[in-house]
Parts: sequence; C-alpha cells; structure tokens
Amino acid sequence: MLDQTDKTIDPVTFAVLKSAFESIVDDMAYTVMRTARSPIVRDVLDYSATMCDAKGRILAQAKTVALHLGAVPDAMEAIQRHYGDDLNPGDVIILNDPYDGGMHLPDIFMFKPIFDGAQHIGYAVVICHHCDVGGRVPGSNASDSTEIFQEGLRIPPLKLFDRGVRNKTLFDIISKNVRLPDLVIGDLEAQLATCALGEREFLRLTEKYGIPMVEKFLAEFLDYGERLVRKAFATWPDGAYSFTDYIDGDGFDESEIPIHVTITVKGDHIGVDFEGSSPQVKGAINSTLSFVKSATYLAVRCVLDADVPNNAGLYRCVDVSAPKGTVLNPEFPAPVAARALTGYRVVDTVLGALAAIVPERVCAAGEGGNTVVCLGGYDTQTREPFIVVDMINGALGARATRDGIDAVTNPSQNMSNMPVEIMEATYPLMIEEYALRDDSCGAGKTRGGLGVVRQYRLLADEAVMQLRADRYAHAPYGLFGGKPGALSRNLLSESGNFELLASKVTRNVTKGTVIRHEQAGGGGYGNPLARPPELVLEDVLDGKISPAYARDGFGVLVVNGAVDTHATAALRSAMAGEQA
Repeated sequence: MLDQTDKTIDPVTFAVLKSAFESIVDDMAYTVMRTARSPIVRDVLDYSATMCDAKGRILAQAKTVALHLGAVPDAMEAIQRHYGDDLNPGDVIILNDPYDGGMHLPDIFMFKPIFDGAQHIGYAVVICHHCDVGGRVPGSNASDSTEIFQEGLRIPPLKLFDRGVRNKTLFDIISKNVRLPDLVIGDLEAQLATCALGEREFLRLTEKYGIPMVEKFLAEFLDYGERLVRKAFATWPDGAYSFTDYIDGDGFDESEIPIHVTITVKGDHIGVDFEGSSPQVKGAINSTLSFVKSATYLAVRCVLDADVPNNAGLYRCVDVSAPKGTVLNPEFPAPVAARALTGYRVVDTVLGALAAIVPERVCAAGEGGNTVVCLGGYDTQTREPFIVVDMINGALGARATRDGIDAVTNPSQNMSNMPVEIMEATYPLMIEEYALRDDSCGAGKTRGGLGVVRQYRLLADEAVMQLRADRYAHAPYGLFGGKPGALSRNLLSESGNFELLASKVTRNVTKGTVIRHEQAGGGGYGNPLARPPELVLEDVLDGKISPAYARDGFGVLVVNGAVDTHATAALRSAMAGEQA
C-alpha cells in the first residue's frame, strides 16, 4: 500500500486511477455480454454499466447505452429515500418502477453497495433491458398501453440480497410474473456477476492506494470533469436558443407531438427547458423526467471534447426542467413502456438547438432512434414461448466535414443489430432481407447515412406483433441547407400484397406473414450542390443512390457510369437559381 501520510495526488497517480476506473466499467460491460442469457442483452447490447462513489455520483460510464446512465442519479435518490443508512455489505438492490427511480419496466437497475470493511465507499451499477417483465403483451414494451399497470411487474427499490442472503421471495415473484423466467433470471445473474466484478476491482484499488487517497481522487475526478465542461461552456455565446422536433403520433392519435427546447447559455452554465412540449399522451411514449435528463446530458456530451470524462461533473453544469403533466414528465399512472422513442427525439431536439451554438460539432438528425419489432408467441414444434425483441439500428446524420454513417447505431444507444444467424437459430423466423435502403440518405455537401431494411417471415402458427417506429411524417432534419433523410415505413403482407401500416401498431399475425421495415435515413449537412460530383458518382456506383437521386438531389447527371460534366454544370446552375 502507498504511504498515506501524503494525501495529495500527483498527475501520474491521477491518470492511473482515472484509467483504472474507466477500465473497470468497460470490463463490467464485457462481463454482461459474456454471461447474459437473452439475445436482447447478449447480442443487441441493450444494457449499461457504471461505478458510483458512496454518494451515488457517477464516476465513469462503460461504452454501453448512454441513454440509461444519466438516469442513475434519480434512481440513487429513490434508493436513499427507501433505505437511508440501511445499506450493508452483501446487499444488492434492484428497481424498475418508472415512478420510483426507474425509466420503463423492462430496464431493471441493479445496485451493489461496496464496502471496505465497515466503510461504504461506492456502488457497482448495471442496468439491463430484460426480454419480458410480464404485462399484457410479450416483451412488455408496447406503445399502445394506456396505463402503467398494463406494462408489467413494477419493482420498487427492494433488496435482492440482504447482507449476502438471497431474497428467494423476490426471485420467485419475478419468475412467476414473466413469460421467460429462465432468461430473465439468467440476465439478473449476469448483472450480479458483473456487480461483483466491479466490487472486486474497486477494492483492489483501495487496497493498493488506501481509502483516503482513492476518495480524494474521486472528489478531484468529479471536479476535473466539471472544470472541463465549464471551460467549454464559457466559450459558447450567451443567449437563448430554441428548437422544435416532432414525434409522429402515439399510436392512438396521429397528431404530431412537439418536443420543444430552449437552451439558455449564461457564462459557464446552461439551462435546458422543455416548456412548450406536448402534454402527456394516451399511448406509452411518455417519458420520465429522469430519462429526459439522461437524454439531455447525452446530447450535450456529444458536442464536447473527447477528453471530457463521462462522470457526474457534467451534471453540475446543466439544469434540466420539463413541466409536470407533459410527455416529458408525465403524471402517474401514465404508460411509459415505449419511452425510448421520446428520449431519442429529445436528443435530436437538443442537438438541433446546439447547432446554433456549436454548428461544427453537431450532426444532422439520424434515423430517429431504433425501430422495435417485437414478436411473441409459441414455437410451432415445441410449444415453448418465444419473444424476439429486435431493435433495428439505422443511420447517422451528416457531419460538417464527413458523410453520415450507414446502418450504424444511434449515438444514444451504442447497440448492435441482432445477427441474422442468431435470430433464425433462436426464433421461428426467417429473415428474407437485411440490407441498406438505397436513396434514403439526405442530400447535402456531406450526405446522411443510409438506413436499414429488415424483412421477416413468421414460421410459428401465430404471434403478437408490436411495431414501434417513427419518422413517418417528420423526416430526420438536415442542417445548413442539407436535405432531410427519407421517411420510414412499416409494411405487412399476409397474402402476397404489402399493406402500409401505421408507425406504431400491435396486432395478431399468423404463419407466413411477412413484416417489412424500411428505416429512415440520416439528414444532410450543407448545400447539396456543393458536393463534389465524383463523390456522388461513387455512391451511384456503390448502389447507395440511384442516378435519378443523383440528378434530383445533387444536380449530378450520371450517364453510362460516368458524370456528364457539361450537363451537370448546367443543371446545377439552374438549381442554384431556383434556390436563390
């Protein structure tokens, strides 16, 4: 152990401890991936891991679903409210109730208080999206629920382990209320193993450096994060900057749902206020304020330098507010199962406002967040229940100096598209198409990324299908003259002819039904007429855009695999005149 007579932290030790905590949370993330049972956690990567100090402040975040982690402070407040000082070595606490620290019911938080002897020094935290937590539909994630009671098993902050003793009653209650208990309990066990790893590694640091040194580092590390954030904010021009984006509807009413934000910059601090956003809605796209805070922190973090640590220092510099009774801060018992969609739109809206502050750091809008395709029923041969929750990740909007990225996870998620091989081997499904959606990119000096097409054929006798999509009527926005990306579409065929479905739908389907989703593309950045013709030609030759789109979107005429230079110059001149 280091000499504890000197409690100052030299820069080298500070850097070593910083890297140590960042490595611990990434090791925790790999542990979840390697030990989880359900494909939505193991393959889609819908989970998060973090470490907190004894006060519950986030120290470092794993490279996982960032939208989860900014909600940890509110969850920690719920734990403190329920237990206060009644935390002991060997305790493990879980919760998922959106109205008592959680976000939506499938996301189960797990907190393991860490003790060095009798001294409480921190927490290991893991959040996993579980494949089912009961409720009226398989997957517990329907957008057409109308109250929280329909959505599944609500768990207030409860001890899953009390001083190391397993709470068999709680395990039994969970097992009896979910459709796939082996997978759910298996994923809880993966969370437990991961928390144990975080605890072990934290204690290795206190053993080597001593508790006083580690605690001093933790305080300085949070201050360090705050200083870097305030330094960045101080360079932003003071003022109020507003932006509005929209959700297409809640599945009951197709009227647009506005998300409005005003960011006020004052010195080295910002306020983010969502006054003017929609009242809460009937469907389950309402979002808890904790999730809105998380989405806001994430969007702000995206425009800061890479060396700013992902810790609670950021939260000290950002105030977030949303009126009670709105879609961003609903009154109990509003449904919230599909709240992820609203979180994605919060990110888009905040980034839209930030584009007026730091334009070179903001991307045009991406695909609008992942599309959820959920199918639940019973296997034709074994009669075993199945629930596939496929989260289709799509396209990144264009950046100031580079094109958007095709078929990539939204920055909010850090998730993965489920491999076709896994899906077909695990579920009674055939994947008939998985491809880039040509012509879906928004035109610009830099173009948006292409979205994804995924087409499924049901092989089971019947299933309950849930689709949660958006960007049907409000395309992903472009920036500074860039054009919007393509709109998304849900299609279904029961007899050979496709019908166009609504963006959010729950219905029964039978064997042979084909479900097709065409995801939106990313918006463009800058004037499309400024895009070099050779880059447009490259996209045509790669099959990403058609010659017609090259002509209409970029003013580039491609004939016989080459650019017609003279005709292109004339067309661009005419289009520039129309713009003027």
